[in-house]
Amino acid sequence: MVASSEKELPFGLQLTCGAIAGVVEILALYPLDVIKTRAQLSSGASVGVVSSFKEIVKTEGARTLYRGIAFPLSVEAPKRAITFAANEQFTVMYKKLFGLEHVTPSLALATGVSAGITEAAVIVPFELVKVRLQDKANAHIYKNAADALKKILQKEGVFALYNGLEATVLRHAIWNGGYFSVISSVKEVLPEAKNKNEQLRNNFMAGTFGGIFGTMLNAPTDVVKSRIQSHMGEGPRKYNWTFPSIIAIGKEEGIRSLYRGFVPKVLRLGPGGGILLVVYDTVSTWMKKHVV
Repeated sequence: MVASSEKELPFGLQLTCGAIAGVVEILALYPLDVIKTRAQLSSGASVGVVSSFKEIVKTEGARTLYRGIAFPLSVEAPKRAITFAANEQFTVMYKKLFGLEHVTPSLALATGVSAGITEAAVIVPFELVKVRLQDKANAHIYKNAADALKKILQKEGVFALYNGLEATVLRHAIWNGGYFSVISSVKEVLPEAKNKNEQLRNNFMAGTFGGIFGTMLNAPTDVVKSRIQSHMGEGPRKYNWTFPSIIAIGKEEGIRSLYRGFVPKVLRLGPGGGILLVVYDTVSTWMKKHVV
């Protein structure tokens, strides 16, 4: 992300740029996340994105498409702040460690995985609350994010907020590794930008391809994470750890079930990856000119 010839932003400003990018992305594409989670929690026949969208609006109201957004919106800023700032910090660290002058795809993979692990460790409780709110079965149980958090703590205890920690770490390490490594690879083959519009185009294309690739890689871990975090502590827990759960879902429901919700997810995180990179680079470029 940071070229050797450019000024480097202070860590605090890197956090700010990432936070702004995260908020813009989630406001634009959150309804697709609701549809994705509904699909992942279902074990019945798959339903298309448009059909799901129409059904939710018809039976539950358009506001349902933004149900649970308060909590993820409040964490999206620090989440993406950590993602991009950690990636920048690991890039500097690994370049020094391995004696590299430029970012290579393999270096971008390592920094992305490291940033993903860092990010995941912070956001697990927020992800769990979001999954509970998006689950149609819980519509009558939780009024909003604060109510969900309160009831989870009262009924299940504080450690329940970290259900799915392992799956979340794997999900984010895989996605971030794929995302940042593909960005580096795509930028190497795209024509060099000669003006601001071409730079925006290159960033959006690289970020979109990165988002699609990361989503293709981590879809099974995302399905498992949603299944683990939807369990409310009543009865036997069917899903505990990522890889045994992947095997169980594959045997019982078929391999395709590991990609439930893939279409809305890739529609969000493909262009979403492009939006993230465009906004982050645009804001960071402005700050390098006017703030640093």
